[in-house]
Amino acid sequence: MNAMKHLSQAITAVAGASLLTLSGCSLAPYFQRPDMPVPQAFSTAQEQSGAASQNASAIAQLPWRGYFTDPVLRQLIATALENNRDLRQTALAVKSYQAQYRIARSAQWPMVVAGVGGSKQRVFSGGRYQDTEGYEASVGITAFELDFFNRLGDLKEDALQQYLAMAENERAVRISLIAEVARAYLTLLADREKLEISHDTLAQEEKFTKLTEMREQEGIVSQLVLVQAKTVRETARANLAIAARLVAQDKNALALLVGAPLPPLPDSLLKEHQLLAEETADLSSQVLLNRPDIAAAEHELRGAYAAIGAARAAFFPSISLTANAGLTSDELSDLFDSDSGVWLFSPSINLPIFTAGRLSAQLDVAELRKDSLIAAYEKAIQSAFKEVADALAARDAYREQGDAQEKIVEAASQYYQLALDRYQQGLDNYLTLLDAQRTLFSARQNLVSLRLAQLGNQVDLYKALGGGLVEDKEIPPPSAGDDKPVAPGQ
Repeated sequence: MNAMKHLSQAITAVAGASLLTLSGCSLAPYFQRPDMPVPQAFSTAQEQSGAASQNASAIAQLPWRGYFTDPVLRQLIATALENNRDLRQTALAVKSYQAQYRIARSAQWPMVVAGVGGSKQRVFSGGRYQDTEGYEASVGITAFELDFFNRLGDLKEDALQQYLAMAENERAVRISLIAEVARAYLTLLADREKLEISHDTLAQEEKFTKLTEMREQEGIVSQLVLVQAKTVRETARANLAIAARLVAQDKNALALLVGAPLPPLPDSLLKEHQLLAEETADLSSQVLLNRPDIAAAEHELRGAYAAIGAARAAFFPSISLTANAGLTSDELSDLFDSDSGVWLFSPSINLPIFTAGRLSAQLDVAELRKDSLIAAYEKAIQSAFKEVADALAARDAYREQGDAQEKIVEAASQYYQLALDRYQQGLDNYLTLLDAQRTLFSARQNLVSLRLAQLGNQVDLYKALGGGLVEDKEIPPPSAGDDKPVAPGQ
């Protein structure tokens, strides 16, 4: 009974010490989010687009499955989020920061250790040998810091904010991966369409060359015209080979991003799909706070504020506690039945008197870190504002340019047909037809490139606005294992 009493008293002392660590008050400055150094809304983009918005933050809150509507693209993105190796490495780095946070948090709690030991000794005294033995069992804590000034708490908060910043960086990698997969898929569809144009052009040149050969044999055209026709045909064949190579390389690039063998892809072209959801304009600059890089910058800044609190607390006395209680006995069998109890209570106070300016320098470093991170936070917002403004400004410009390019293709087709008819009738020379061929080929290629740029701009806008909810998934909690769970922000 006495043994249990001593052990109970020791555990009670440890629990009381644990509660004392939670009573400290932080010396960290009060955190206030810096003002956004940008206009409150994307007014310039609104004036250029002329489009009224009905849902100001629709894109910023739209999950990627709602933004990218093509089912094939959705499947590719989902596979990439599951298998991409770069994303997997980033996720492991986040877990490393999570473990660092748990290490910092554990310093706020006493390390309770229990031990059982024994010794046996023979000494020669008074002309004879004497045997002595002793056994002990104890439980206690060693050099546990009572965090009255919240130094350990601020260090834990700094580690927490570092973890949350890294988690936001992982979200940024996920958004970038989604955008890269979308771009790679769009590029594949565009190059397929250019390959089809090259096929059509080569087929036309094959027919025209055969016609020219017949006319040369009949003496209607000179051998020079025939050589020119063959040159144009072989140029079309070379363009076809280039287009085929680009399609093959596009598939390889997409497979690398997806991180797995590609599923069977339909033989679709860029012009056959509306791949992305319609977006809205007239956005408030507040939607930028959804971006992971800005959220990460804010977490870094919060951590800097906590580090200032830890640096300030280092100027004050630190109080440490060592305590244990246990039992001793001359016989191992009687150890837990013994009435011989021992205990130790050893508090200590350390007050920094002269540190040669080290503590002041540490505080200066913490404050300079905060000022630097404020500048980085403001620069991140300014860069984000520019990216969104550029994407909104380009959106309607691409639409107008696309309409004009379609009319160019239509006019180039008429030009080519008229030139072909007039050449066959002997009204124009071959150079006019050759110019019409090149104009039509270039116009069709440019239309595909413009469609790709227009859809790529929508991908850029999705990424610039923070990628919506990415995967409808929250940041994992920073605690795991046997540690006491602590939600982010606590």
